[in-house]
Amino acid sequence: MTDSAQTPVKTQLRELAASGRWSIALAWSINAQLVVGVAVNAIIGGLLPAGLALTARGLINAATTAVAAETSELTPLLPWLALGLLVTLLGALTRQTEGFLERRLRDELTFRVTSDILEHAATLDLACFEDPRFQDTLQRARQGTADNIFRFFSDLLRATNMTLQTLSLMGILIVIEPIVIPILLGFAVPYLLFQWRLARRHYNLEYSRTAKRRWTGYFLSKLTTRAAVGEVKLLRLAPLLLRHFRELMSEFLTQDRAIHKRSFWGGTAFGVVATLALYATFAHVAVRALAGELTLGDLAIFGGATTGLRNALDSVILSIRSALQQTLFISNLLEFLRVEPRIRDGGSAAPAAFRGEIELENVCFAYAGTETPVLKNVSLNIQPGETLAVVGENGAGKSTLVKLLARLYDPTQGRILIDGIDSRELPLAALHRQIAFVFQGFSRYEATAAENIAYGDWERLLERPEEVAAIAERAGISALLRELPRGLDTLLGRSFGERDLSGGQWQQIAIARAFARRAAILILDEPTSNLDARSEYNLFMRFRELAEGRTTILISHRFSTVAMADRIAVLDAGEIVEYGTHRELLEKNGSYAALYRLQQRQLGESHS
Repeated sequence: MTDSAQTPVKTQLRELAASGRWSIALAWSINAQLVVGVAVNAIIGGLLPAGLALTARGLINAATTAVAAETSELTPLLPWLALGLLVTLLGALTRQTEGFLERRLRDELTFRVTSDILEHAATLDLACFEDPRFQDTLQRARQGTADNIFRFFSDLLRATNMTLQTLSLMGILIVIEPIVIPILLGFAVPYLLFQWRLARRHYNLEYSRTAKRRWTGYFLSKLTTRAAVGEVKLLRLAPLLLRHFRELMSEFLTQDRAIHKRSFWGGTAFGVVATLALYATFAHVAVRALAGELTLGDLAIFGGATTGLRNALDSVILSIRSALQQTLFISNLLEFLRVEPRIRDGGSAAPAAFRGEIELENVCFAYAGTETPVLKNVSLNIQPGETLAVVGENGAGKSTLVKLLARLYDPTQGRILIDGIDSRELPLAALHRQIAFVFQGFSRYEATAAENIAYGDWERLLERPEEVAAIAERAGISALLRELPRGLDTLLGRSFGERDLSGGQWQQIAIARAFARRAAILILDEPTSNLDARSEYNLFMRFRELAEGRTTILISHRFSTVAMADRIAVLDAGEIVEYGTHRELLEKNGSYAALYRLQQRQLGESHS
């Protein structure tokens, strides 16, 4: 949605109508009977005030006639008393039904909308989540959208209820004094337009705040999460972060205060002027009653109905304003649901069995929104079962390269072939099943140790504890698991778990998870960065056994690891500058040899 000052009114109305229709269709698809029940209840509730007013009029007129006839018989009043009791009971039942149905509707909408957001997010690719603009879109979609949809329904039903009250009361008042209608409409239309502009301004303000609200969440996380608190305390950053947080919140408060002030003065002006006009009309009706043109019942009902009508009309306008405002926020969810993955999954050329041959042909890549390429004309051939190590300084493009191999991104130019097939022509699910990946920023799942390993191939392994234990044994982490209170059944993690692990221990779990996957291609991005020397050595001793039969791409800054590879590619500024075996590259005496000797000197100095 764009700013109202720049969007034509017709376009605004179309957007509002689209959001409203989508919300109604969504609720209908969830539980049509519930929607019908809520609507019928609102209609009944909207007619009750008029029923009570007519009952009061009939009761007063019957009582007045009885008094004039000097009779104490209750019989003429009984029908009106019975009707009044019936309407009152119906009102009580309607209020109870309204609460029950609305709670049900809120619960089901919340469940459905939250599920839809998560389901759609799962279809989007890594590039989306790395884009700050998408983060703003996601933030707006998550920010109480389910509640916005429920409030839209609640406001729509309240507007329907109040509109019926208004129309029914107006019908009564027209019979008594028709001039009341143009008086009310003369105030109501400008007030409705005022409230709409106010709602639009509030929405535009919230839309523009999205990035700033993410900043407040960032400052909050730095001040309250375990991972950040230690360094924040040591550096005494809390006062600075708190100052930034307060500056943003103060800005929000100032802006909100201005909107609240405009709303207050506008509502007050409408209330005062409308009340004075209606009171003047009531005085005119009183004069007509004294002149004998109207009955005392007419006078009594006009007084009560005008007060009810003004309140109902005010509620109609505020409910319409709120419903329209909710459709603006609902459009944020629709904007998110319209986001499409940047990786297209339309392939159908999956081979019967993957061998793991990889070929890159003049692959170039630049991140969205940037012109500087991260990779430039990279060409490689990796044979099935071969191990390729990729080395280079930080920022050379190593992690980007392996993410391209896993098709977490697509090349800007060139192509990547898997077993001779362009990876873009392979079904994405089939390709990903053939890739085991240990990320540099590996995940630490709040789950049992067994589940953390089984997630590598969860559809096969979650119900096979013996196989998970065998994988842990082959990965060399049995000793680690024996130290846990309940072994593989120990719940890991700080948020819900019984035991948290060190960074190196978590990395060992992540490596075991990768080896649990029956994949033709294994990608290890800095797999030993958190391991101590003993754990690293033990992993290397098992490495060839664990990687046997798989095509392996290894990124590491440790040349003791790199030397085990069949081939080594040296990346510099996104280009392959050297390629060969460990021995060949040392003999070449180029970039690789310089980096290798530098690390050897550092190791020698550290042991001296």
